[in-house]
Amino acid sequence: MNVDDVEDRDGVRLSWNVWPSSRIEATRTVVPISALYTPLKEREDLPPVLYEPVTCKPPCRAVLNPYCQIDVRGKLWICPFCLSRNAFPPHYKDISNTNLPAELLPKYTTIEYTLSRAAQIPPIFLYVVDTCMDDDDLKALREALVVSLSLLPPNALVGLITYGTMAQVHELGYEACPKSYCEFQLTQILEQLQKDPWPVANDKRSQRCTGVALGVAVGMLETTFPNTGARIMLFCGGPPTEGPGMVVSTELRERIRSHHDIDKDTAKYYKRAIKFYDAMAKRAAGNGHTIDVFAGCLDQVGLLEMKGLSNLTNGHMILADSFQMGIFKQSFNRIFTKDDQGHLQMGFNATLDVQCTKELKVSGLIGHAVSANKKSGCVGETEIGIGQTSAWKMCSLTPKTSAGIYFEVVTPPGQPLQPGSRGLIQFVTHYQHASGQYRLRVTTIARNFAEGGSQQIAASFDQEAAAVLMARIAVFKAEIDDSPDVLRWLDRMLIRLCQKFADYRKDDPTSFRLGENFSIYPQFMFHLRRSQFLQVFNNSPDETAFYRHVLNSEDVNNSLIMIQPTLMSYGFDAPPQPVLLDSVSIRPDVVLLLDTFFHILIFHGETVAQWRKAGYQDQEGYENFKEILENPKADAQDLLADRFPIPRYIVCDQNGSQARFLLSKLNPSTTHMSGGVYGAGANGAAIFTDDVSLQVFMEHLKRLAVGASSS
Repeated sequence: MNVDDVEDRDGVRLSWNVWPSSRIEATRTVVPISALYTPLKEREDLPPVLYEPVTCKPPCRAVLNPYCQIDVRGKLWICPFCLSRNAFPPHYKDISNTNLPAELLPKYTTIEYTLSRAAQIPPIFLYVVDTCMDDDDLKALREALVVSLSLLPPNALVGLITYGTMAQVHELGYEACPKSYCEFQLTQILEQLQKDPWPVANDKRSQRCTGVALGVAVGMLETTFPNTGARIMLFCGGPPTEGPGMVVSTELRERIRSHHDIDKDTAKYYKRAIKFYDAMAKRAAGNGHTIDVFAGCLDQVGLLEMKGLSNLTNGHMILADSFQMGIFKQSFNRIFTKDDQGHLQMGFNATLDVQCTKELKVSGLIGHAVSANKKSGCVGETEIGIGQTSAWKMCSLTPKTSAGIYFEVVTPPGQPLQPGSRGLIQFVTHYQHASGQYRLRVTTIARNFAEGGSQQIAASFDQEAAAVLMARIAVFKAEIDDSPDVLRWLDRMLIRLCQKFADYRKDDPTSFRLGENFSIYPQFMFHLRRSQFLQVFNNSPDETAFYRHVLNSEDVNNSLIMIQPTLMSYGFDAPPQPVLLDSVSIRPDVVLLLDTFFHILIFHGETVAQWRKAGYQDQEGYENFKEILENPKADAQDLLADRFPIPRYIVCDQNGSQARFLLSKLNPSTTHMSGGVYGAGANGAAIFTDDVSLQVFMEHLKRLAVGASSS
């Protein structure tokens, strides 16, 4: 099975593609059976079918799919989830083995239905705009908002709230305010937006009543458009300092809280603010309304306290130093990307429902959603993430939104399954398309069960998907537990996995071997431990909240780039090639291109930088050198083309201050403590760090795996 093909077709990557057949065997495989699912994964060959889905009788309600047994003569089908017999509806009367509807064909394990429910109200956008910022920032934000109006569908309903010391709701029209009638008026209001008139003393912060403005926005939408697709877009240029949800006082001498303050429980407003914004987010999520948070500020704006707004409603979170930066402007515009038909690539007011056969139960979901409190027979006892339910509200979706869903095997030991038994999982996503239509996307997957000791289970491990799914659990734990506890948990899981699946002789680390599909998993865990998702040193609480938000939004490939960045080398003696994320890759005569997902960095080795400064690339006979400088730039542009949020783009030289962005990501195999020539040379550059290297980490892992008793 090619996991990439399955992902392209069904938007699913699983940690294991053959499943242990009993509860006890499943716990021994350490990494839970789990799926990273992208409900609106784009597919060229998936036109929505224009009829209603056929479902099993209540309470099952599973949707007809290619794994159902069908009796074409009796016009019956048997549901693989509850084994009930169902009659086909009358309009399926012409069904035969050569004339099957799309949903029964093997290639349609994923299918999208256009439902006949009357199309509801068009999408709603409510802008909530901070006016306490300097003129240049406000001007840049005004321009971005005016541009965004031209990107909205003509029938979209638009509203505007501005806030500073007070919150103001702008009267744009009558009951419903379609963009087509109010665009001119709204453009005029935005173009004339002035800085908050309230005076601010030199030793004070602006008075910002962010919480009040948000409360008005959420209240307006829940009373006028409950259970309808809507987005509240919050633009904040500084922290809330006034009223409910304040994060810091107006006194400049009072610093905004740090990670240290939060750990020591000395952050004065922290708990109350979290409680306030989480309650606001739950109200919005309950009505299917999304809240996006755009922060444009050099200092922190309280994104950590506000994170629930985006995390519970699957809104966007963008963090930029100012609204004048390309990171904000380009990311903001990218939200309004349209498909071939001219519709926005966003789904509204979505719910995700998961069903599985009796051998499996749902443990929970990790991603941006809230529980829909569906206590079906598929709900398991073990809780991972948002548990105790088999359905979640996701409020909004994009073609990239990915959720981690975790399962447990519940077959008791001593009740062996029939050889060749398989389990099924069905994901059903109901959402409002940007055109106003209601759609239902259904993905049904089946995988075989195998006995605990079977080689098939080990051979079915998808180490990339497993690393991302375990990273989500680690980040979920890090929100609740201390960082050292999370790292210990990660280490314990890795040691147990190696004890179970590596080949070794007891007490002999040199005999330790991992199969090919486990071989880079420890490396992912090494980089995850050092990543900004679990290490808060050098990151503000706002940055930590932002990084974790993005990790919980993305698919396997993008998440892996965040966990273990990619490094390309461009030199004279070889074509551009991927190299180790290691200090040995720094050489004076190469250019490196680092992609961490959040940063794209071009790094010139010492000699290359000297030659560039001397202008060799513009001289005759140095075309080769010019190419080495140009190629990484072209490749960087390709990476920037469809990335969201837009990464920060950095160009730097060896020994320059910006080079720290590269050095912090490299495995320190050459440090100031280890041997090797300092600086350039065969050993690469030395890195000043006390972190252990991947080599030392692997030695420890081998020793612990072969020495500790197997569990």
